[in-house]
Amino acid sequence: MECDVSELPACVDDLPNICGSEPVIEEAIRAGRPDSEPTLDGVVRLDDIDAAFSIALHMHQPLIPAGGGDLRTAATISNLRWMMEHRDIGDNHNAPAFLWCYQRMGEVIPQLVDEGHQPRVMLDYSGTLLHGLYEMGAREVFDALGRITCDPSYRQAVEWLGAPWGHAVAPSTPLQDFRLHVRAWQHHFAALFGLEALGRVRGFSPSEMALPNHPDVAYEFVKALTDCGYEWVLVQEHTVEQPDGRHPERPHLPHLLCCTSSTGQTASIVAIVKTQGSDTKLVGQMQPYYEAKGLGRAELGGRTVPPLVTQIADGENGGVMMNDFPPKYIDVVRQCSGTRTPMMNVSDYLRQLWESGMTSNDLPVVQPVLQHRIWDRTTPGEGPDRLAAVIAELGQEDGSFHVDGGSWTNDISWVRGYEDLLIPMEKASALFHERVLSKNVPTHDRRYRNALFHLLTAETSCYRYWGEGVWTGYGAELARRTGDIITYDL
Repeated sequence: MECDVSELPACVDDLPNICGSEPVIEEAIRAGRPDSEPTLDGVVRLDDIDAAFSIALHMHQPLIPAGGGDLRTAATISNLRWMMEHRDIGDNHNAPAFLWCYQRMGEVIPQLVDEGHQPRVMLDYSGTLLHGLYEMGAREVFDALGRITCDPSYRQAVEWLGAPWGHAVAPSTPLQDFRLHVRAWQHHFAALFGLEALGRVRGFSPSEMALPNHPDVAYEFVKALTDCGYEWVLVQEHTVEQPDGRHPERPHLPHLLCCTSSTGQTASIVAIVKTQGSDTKLVGQMQPYYEAKGLGRAELGGRTVPPLVTQIADGENGGVMMNDFPPKYIDVVRQCSGTRTPMMNVSDYLRQLWESGMTSNDLPVVQPVLQHRIWDRTTPGEGPDRLAAVIAELGQEDGSFHVDGGSWTNDISWVRGYEDLLIPMEKASALFHERVLSKNVPTHDRRYRNALFHLLTAETSCYRYWGEGVWTGYGAELARRTGDIITYDL
């Protein structure tokens, strides 16, 4: 079944449709998703189970200036396409397997539902991956994903998670740009899968599980999500703390992430805690199921509820995910369907909590990690200057203290050592806001879309993940192109 995407084209003037129809997008989000509808696999009820588990598959490929021999003039193409065209280099022979990974849940879900089982999966695809697949002509991928996204027989099994369009890490992306990433992904997703499908997207998956811990950045992060209609966010357990600085005591229950700025403003959103670090084996071997089987109902807001064990992993990287995951997933779905330890997607779990009378005020509160040390020395409302002074004091006293944020790769800094990339990126961002946004260039103008596309692509995390070298060169080149587009075309 194809999605009804007649409302918005996937591409406009050879660029991904990431802007230009903002009122239509906002209305689709406001319309929201309907109540859970019965499908062939029935409905899982919280009152009938002891515990549940959920998994999310994170899929991403960057766009790179590699479509030609000269970096300054090479076409911007998908890294997956480059791998396909250079299979004799490194591990590029995995490219066909990666392509299949992006498609295969569109085959597995219908198979299991048609067998009478209750599969569930959450999908997180970056905007750069989706555009790259579209440009490659990977129609079979979109047909398969469209079927499980839009067909009433299967769509209850699948929950899409929003993401930053360019796979930008929130703590070190210019504040003014992160909201652009969030909106661009919503716009692009609606163009590919339809406005109704966008209305059912309620959760958000930050790139690299990176959560800002600078109070002002964290506040803007959460406010951007809630302003854009998101109801919950996935966080890594080591990136949050209780207000007293202790680790979350009951990570398998939903929390309320509260972020307060130096000026005293507070923004909050429901947080679902992903436990443990980044390890594809946890999802590849369906570890959340076995962990959930050892748990029982727990008290929350004066009621007993089933805990929810939640994990996310790259959906394509490594032999475990490429080879072991599909048969293990199928086996576990067949085992757990109809039992007291079923699979559930997060939004369905939360919806049933709210229907029982629970509210977000019943949830335990968390905040970004290390903030308790800041608030021990200053009070919200004392302003950014006092906040900056406290952060400087703490940094001088303790070399391990930082406000660079946290992620599932805490051994990697997204800031230190990347000045050659961050400076051009920040310059491009400043130009965009000075010469595009402040001058109210219409978002449907091709020049706006072209500048936005290059800016968001330049902020992709991959240009920093792999360290100095060709990847930082890619990012710097895309930032340079962004600046040239703004300077000479606008």
